[in-house]
Amino acid sequence: MTTNADERKVLEAVPTGLFIGGTWRPAENGATTPVEDPATGAVLTEVADASPADGMDALAAAHAAQPGIAALPPRQRSEILYRAYQLLHERADDLALLMTLEMGKPLAEAKGEVVYASEFLRWFAEEAVRIEGGYQVAPNGLTRFLTIRQPVGVCVFVTPWNFPLAMGTRKIAPAVAAGCASLIKPAPQTPLTMLAFAQVLADAGLPDGALNVINATDAGAVIEPIIRDGRARKISFTGSTPVGKKLLEQAADKVLRTSLELGGNASFIVLDDADVDAAVEGAMVAKMRNMGEACTAANRFYVQRGVVEEFTSKLAERMGALKVGRGTEDGVHVGPLIDAKSRDKVTDLVADAVANGASVALGGTAHDGPGYFYPPTVLTDVPANSRLNHEEIFGPVAPITVVDSESAALDAANATEFGLVNYVYTRDLNRALRIAENLESGMIGLNTGLVSNPAAPFGGVKESGLGREGGRIGIDEFLETKYVAIGYSG
Repeated sequence: MTTNADERKVLEAVPTGLFIGGTWRPAENGATTPVEDPATGAVLTEVADASPADGMDALAAAHAAQPGIAALPPRQRSEILYRAYQLLHERADDLALLMTLEMGKPLAEAKGEVVYASEFLRWFAEEAVRIEGGYQVAPNGLTRFLTIRQPVGVCVFVTPWNFPLAMGTRKIAPAVAAGCASLIKPAPQTPLTMLAFAQVLADAGLPDGALNVINATDAGAVIEPIIRDGRARKISFTGSTPVGKKLLEQAADKVLRTSLELGGNASFIVLDDADVDAAVEGAMVAKMRNMGEACTAANRFYVQRGVVEEFTSKLAERMGALKVGRGTEDGVHVGPLIDAKSRDKVTDLVADAVANGASVALGGTAHDGPGYFYPPTVLTDVPANSRLNHEEIFGPVAPITVVDSESAALDAANATEFGLVNYVYTRDLNRALRIAENLESGMIGLNTGLVSNPAAPFGGVKESGLGREGGRIGIDEFLETKYVAIGYSG
């Protein structure tokens, strides 16, 4: 368990201004906004609240820095990222505590996120020196083709509150590797982790202006002018589908390159030949990681009739054994949800399902007292028309629906406008491949509840987004391809 002194020390060390052009400064109008501890409702600290003018200053700083970072040799960009990777590990304890204080996740999970986030830095440090072009002879032999990969230019990043470090490094690392300057707007609920990370990159030697951080509560007023200005050439957003659609419309004005990682409605399919114990283990990861506050969280459980009783019983037992509390306390597995609005939404979704005929096998009632806690909950016989089957839960609720066949499970899983990830448990290889090929999502967890990996391409189809982050193709989102035709006379 951490002490009050530990928490004060970490909070006092975090810069709370805007980071523009390599300098920490207040908002131009002096505005600040509070950062809340979701476990208690208490205010942790105040941070600068950017105005549209601050946003344009950040854009100007990134634009001024763009030629310099693009001209840095790939090895130098690689070494900056690798030094940042090392610094994250050196400061892991403080960063994890900071993340737990502002976001609520248990300290052990926060430390896991620091490691996960750092791997994007290491991965793209390695990719920075592997950006390749090409040379070929034209089919008619009269010209030669030279292909060059160049940075796309200034990037605008908007990140969510649920993974305040990893969602930043997943965007910033490939941008730096490709030679792109950027500005980032973290979520107003969790700005502290990104502010601390900006200092990490500065300490690692990133040139001034190559990363700018602007916390803003009025995101639309700050970000839209930046998008429509024309100096930025790419936007990458992780968050809700409605906001992503609005940003996509705005990006069309200047034809910005766009990467969107949007909402999810992941199904978790357990077929009658599955290893039920393994499926329960996978469900605990896919559902309970980050208190269920993840776009990859299992949202709908479709379990074949022959194993539904065993699966439900074992899942409820495992989820019921989890300790709920403030993430800084020893032995806590489930922290609070991010705010009152999120807790109220989860409460309403569960109430709607029960009103429509679902049964409560575990939990189902919000905790009294301070903080935004909601207990691990398992529902059975969840009807198809319940809101739980159509809306992203973002909480520790597992709604189970019985299916009678593989085809019924597949049809139910695909009956959504989202397509980020699905999970499938079966021991039949042919069945696994058949379902994986027919599920409409960008990622599949086959006999595993965890798909996120910096070395793999992360992203969805349908209304779950555009583009991919991570993996070998992750850097492609930050590179333009230039073709040079060379006359050849032999």
